[in-house]
This record gives sequence, C-alpha cells and structure tokens, in this order.
Amino acid sequence: MTALRMRARDFLTEDQLIAIRRRSTWKGAALIVHAWTLILGSIALVAWWPNPLIYLLAVGIIGSRQLGLAILMHEGAHGCLSPHETANLNLSQWFCAYPIFAETRAYRRYHLQHHARTQQDDDPDLVLSAPFPITRMSYRRKFLRDITGQTGYQQRKAQLLNALGPAEWPLARRAAHFWEKLGPQFAVNAVLFTGLAAAGMWWAYPLLWLLPLLTWMMVITRIRNIAEHAVVPDSTDPLRNTRTTRANVLERLFIAPYYVNYHLEHHLLFYVPCYNLPRVHRILSESRYARRMEVQPNYAAVVRLATAKPNQQDRPGQLASSARRARAGAEVGGDQTAGGF
Repeated sequence: MTALRMRARDFLTEDQLIAIRRRSTWKGAALIVHAWTLILGSIALVAWWPNPLIYLLAVGIIGSRQLGLAILMHEGAHGCLSPHETANLNLSQWFCAYPIFAETRAYRRYHLQHHARTQQDDDPDLVLSAPFPITRMSYRRKFLRDITGQTGYQQRKAQLLNALGPAEWPLARRAAHFWEKLGPQFAVNAVLFTGLAAAGMWWAYPLLWLLPLLTWMMVITRIRNIAEHAVVPDSTDPLRNTRTTRANVLERLFIAPYYVNYHLEHHLLFYVPCYNLPRVHRILSESRYARRMEVQPNYAAVVRLATAKPNQQDRPGQLASSARRARAGAEVGGDQTAGGF
C-alpha cells in the first residue's frame, strides 16, 4: 500500500511557501529558553511554597516541558531550530535531547522513515497506532502503568541495558559502548543535579526531574501518539492519515506544548518550523481541502475515539498478550523517546 502525496504548491502561493519555510535561530532558542524557564520556575515554586498541590502542579508542568524538549529535539531532527546546521544540532542535542536521555541523530535516522512511509506497513511508528481502537478498560491499564512509572521504568531499563552491551564483552568495550550511547546524556544530567545541589535543592532532581520524566511525560506521550495517527480515517490520504487536534490553553500547558497538535500540517510540510504551523493550518482551513482534513476538537475527543472498542471481559490469554505488547512497546520506546512525531 502506498500513501498519496500532496505538493506544497497545491495550497500555498510561492510567497506563502517562502514565508513559512523561514527558520530563525532566535525563535528556536526562545522556545528552548521558555521550556527551561517553566521547568526551573516550577522547581523554585515548590522550594518557596512546598505543599502537595503545588508539587503535583509542578510535576504536571515539568513533565509537559520534558515532552516539550522532546518536541524541540524533533524540531532539530528536521533542521528547524536554526538555519545553521551546527547551531541546530547543538541546540537540539545539549539543551533538548541529552537532558531527557535522548539523541537527535539516532532519532532522525529512524524518524525520517516514518515521514516517508506514514501509516504504511513499513512505518516504524505503526506499532504506536495500529492497536487502536482499544477498550476503555485497556486504556485504564495503560494509564495506570504510565502514571505509576512502570512504562518509564521499562523504557529506561531497556535503554540502559542496550547501552551497557552484552555481558560477555570486555569491560573497556562496554564502557566505550555506554559512553557512545548514553555518555553525554548522563553528563548533562550530572550537571543538572550538581546545579540543583549547589542551590541547596538536590532533592529536586529525583522528585522534580526524574519522577515527571517517568510518570506524567509517559502519560502525555501516549496521548500524543494516539492523537497523531490512531484511528485515522484513511491510511493512504495525507489529509486523513494524520490528525490535527485543537488545543485550549490548559491542553497546551499540560499535554501539547510547542504546536505539536498541528500534526497534519507538520506531515504535509515537515521542513516548516513549529511556530509557523498555525499559519499553515489557517491557510489549509480556507482552501478547497478543508473538508477532507482530519481535525478533532480536543484531546478528550481523540481519546474517546481511540477507546471506542466495546468492553469485554478479559481472558487470561488476552491479559498475557497485553503484557507482551507492553514489554515490546517499552523496548521500542527505549531508543525512541520522541517516537511518533
């Protein structure tokens, strides 16, 4: 099965295309500064006003900005953080990917295949959308695994074991392999821990960095994956095999940062920086293609679509199968922190 293609000039004028393709280093850097300002501001708020509600609010904001860093790493994988490749890669790696234990170049290699073969049998992200729709009971189980850190733990465990290499390797080879796979990530996280410790807040690293990374980020990463490609109407139509989801202020704060909800537009024009995607959406919405576009009003509507399978009593075989799929998903996700964009 082969997906259809749309040309940018089918719905854009030459001037519009030039404008939306324009990339700005200062805008890319500003998005990164925004993410880290919210992260560090949330940590400072908990330190200044410690109580359970403020802590939960901070976990939600920090987890969403960790997903935001993954989104901005994805921008870097498309060369959209800066028109200069060296600046683009450095911004993406050191300030976005490494802090969340990811790597831009490795992500880019597999991710471009997703764009080339969206929703086809050889799409590397098909595993994220193919199981849907599921039952509400099944989604509740997934949500509980995500929010309690089980999903995040399995992903990081698989990532760590892969970085360590086979046990039979000599120690020097394993050390070199580990540094190649995860060395810069651990170094950046060591700097983050040291900075927090120097500020008298060492506790913020496990409680306000690692915990959101393993819990809330996993919850919203799954929601984002569902929204982008699950239960789409037509896997061969570029206007219907990818979804844009409208997002209100709270959804943008806690679930869908940095224009990630404009996913249909991103797939049509993957070289357009994220801050120009709303303009692409407006142009498309006023074109002859508007009625064909797969757009949902909010994330709750998407989750309802994805959990529309009637509930049935789970049999032991189904539970075992579900567990196997969860383990497989964790293994896939270990090296694909931002998978599905």
